[in-house]
Amino acid sequence: MIYFFEIQKGIVKMFTEKISEIKLTFETQKSLFSPLNLDKGTLAMLSVANLPENLTNQDKLLDLGCGYGPVGIYAAKLINPQNIVMSDNNKSCIELSKKNAHTNDTNGVKIIQSNGFNNITDTNFTIILSNPPYHADFSVPKHFIEKGFNRLNMGGKMYMVTKRKDWYKNKLTAIFGGVRVYEIDGYYVFCAEKRSARYANKRNLEQ
Repeated sequence: MIYFFEIQKGIVKMFTEKISEIKLTFETQKSLFSPLNLDKGTLAMLSVANLPENLTNQDKLLDLGCGYGPVGIYAAKLINPQNIVMSDNNKSCIELSKKNAHTNDTNGVKIIQSNGFNNITDTNFTIILSNPPYHADFSVPKHFIEKGFNRLNMGGKMYMVTKRKDWYKNKLTAIFGGVRVYEIDGYYVFCAEKRSARYANKRNLEQ
């Protein structure tokens, strides 16, 4: 991977990264998560999801907590950008994601400022990817997992990456009925598939 960045007045102007032979350029800010390059956790999650092999134009993907947009924009280079939804609660992340979508010629993606799923009206996702803030309490990932289950099609998959294992493994198992866990570069990547609507029916979770 090759990086280029220029820091000026606290703003990281630009860096370039190659993912699966796709070259992408991102504008970021120094105050945001991993402003100089894609973090190892995101790369680990993408390696498990293996989007070049597993993503088709029939899929609908949500980049939940998109930051400045690398995961959703990468996915939009693989399939129709109109099949991609990106969301974040941070206004700067949304502004930069829109800039980066334009820079990387993926203008059709839907980019939404939302606290979790609160402003996301889309349903029927086949893939949800998320790198949640794992240094905070568990209220955010709890919301992501419970509401994400409801927004997935049957057979849809949720991928999450964290540095914590037990809580995420137990929560995803409770909601989805099972989860696969991969340990890569000090991170845990979780893959859970929606196989039953029993939990949503039982708990009557809000869409």
